[in-house]
Amino acid sequence: MGDIAQMKRYAVLLCAEDSEYVKKIYGGYFGVFVKMLAEEGEIWDVFRVCNGHFPSDDEIGVYDGFVISGSCSDAHGNDVWICKLLVLLNKLDLLNKKVLGICFGHQVLARALGGKVTRATSGWDIGIRNINLSTSTKTLANLKLPTRLSLIECHRDEVCELPPKVEVLASSDKTGVEMFRYGNHIMGIQGHPEYTKDILMQLIDRLLQRSYIEEGYAVKARASLDENEPDREVWRKLCTSFLKGKL
Repeated sequence: MGDIAQMKRYAVLLCAEDSEYVKKIYGGYFGVFVKMLAEEGEIWDVFRVCNGHFPSDDEIGVYDGFVISGSCSDAHGNDVWICKLLVLLNKLDLLNKKVLGICFGHQVLARALGGKVTRATSGWDIGIRNINLSTSTKTLANLKLPTRLSLIECHRDEVCELPPKVEVLASSDKTGVEMFRYGNHIMGIQGHPEYTKDILMQLIDRLLQRSYIEEGYAVKARASLDENEPDREVWRKLCTSFLKGKL
């Protein structure tokens, strides 16, 4: 372990309550992100922003990067904590802090930068989907990625209007903006690179119980998990490379 003052420091801005399953198996969604992104010699903290727990202006400065999680809330909503999060994201942008947004995080980043988020006209996207990476972008060239990657998805909203000066890095048959980058410091991913199949299976059950989705749709979503494997290691490399300045 190096000197604490010299260690890289990251924070997860948690936008959802932990499910009992994820708490029990992974130590909460914070534990899921740490497992995917943390490397030796780093400090990781969590701010439960959906419960009003935000970093102070002084605290922001000590972090090298931030990750915004998914959420059951709508990124186009005006809940008090979401409005406060938009203000924080504008501050992080002005400070050129590295920010990685996942699902809701991707959407709320786009909104903070001047884009628009709405319900997807094609409805829910739950399961494993093929994502088409842009071949024209230099951003991803260094990682020598394939042109298609599979990714776990679980969302019913989407970025419908891009902010200015944003580069779209990926799209899919279902969603036009699967991944975007703004400058060298902000990136959003619509899917869930941090999810494992079992996390999504549990989530499908919860959505069904709460009548967010119908039984027929749940059957199809589960089937996509049986038929495909997400490219989790490639997504992990992409996310860590961005967050830690190697992309």
